[in-house]
Amino acid sequence: MFNDKSRFSLSTGSRRITIWRERGTCFEPRNISERRHFPSRGVMVWAGIMMDGRTDLHFFDTWSVTGQRHRDEILEPYVHLFQGAVSPDFLFMDDNAPCHRALLVDDFLETENIQCMSWPANSPDLNPIEHVWNMLGRQIAALLHTPSSVTELKRTLQEAWNRLSPQLIHHLIASMVNRCAACLAVRGNHTPY
Repeated sequence: MFNDKSRFSLSTGSRRITIWRERGTCFEPRNISERRHFPSRGVMVWAGIMMDGRTDLHFFDTWSVTGQRHRDEILEPYVHLFQGAVSPDFLFMDDNAPCHRALLVDDFLETENIQCMSWPANSPDLNPIEHVWNMLGRQIAALLHTPSSVTELKRTLQEAWNRLSPQLIHHLIASMVNRCAACLAVRGNHTPY
């Protein structure tokens, strides 16, 4: 299971705006996008994807996740459930976020015999769910009427999540071989993913 959290903001773009520009033109008005310096209201959401399925979205009530919250809100109700259904081939991917490396999280994973992938220290580009988050953010940013409340944002995210095809998820996970090869080729630096 590939999993991670993402933030989605009520301000336009949710940091998912890409500007292609020619060298030396960064300060031209057409290449400047004004935005608020302080984050607007929004949501923190978690999900997991696998070759044969996906979890439900889990919305956190704050943008801060501790090791205890990760264990209580994610590992116990979602990961443990999927591990029981997929066992014994279940393999869990957790990046190296501080809440994932808490002692109580490691103890839970060990006690429940949840096998974890080794993960590089700083390689979010390897995690296929990051591309799912990016796609959802772009879909929301492209809406004619973007969400204006947290409740509406949650509903819109849930609808976009439900529309994701199993083929897309399968394709993203199947690309892991190429992702890993690209990461090795650039010795851990940025990849085209």
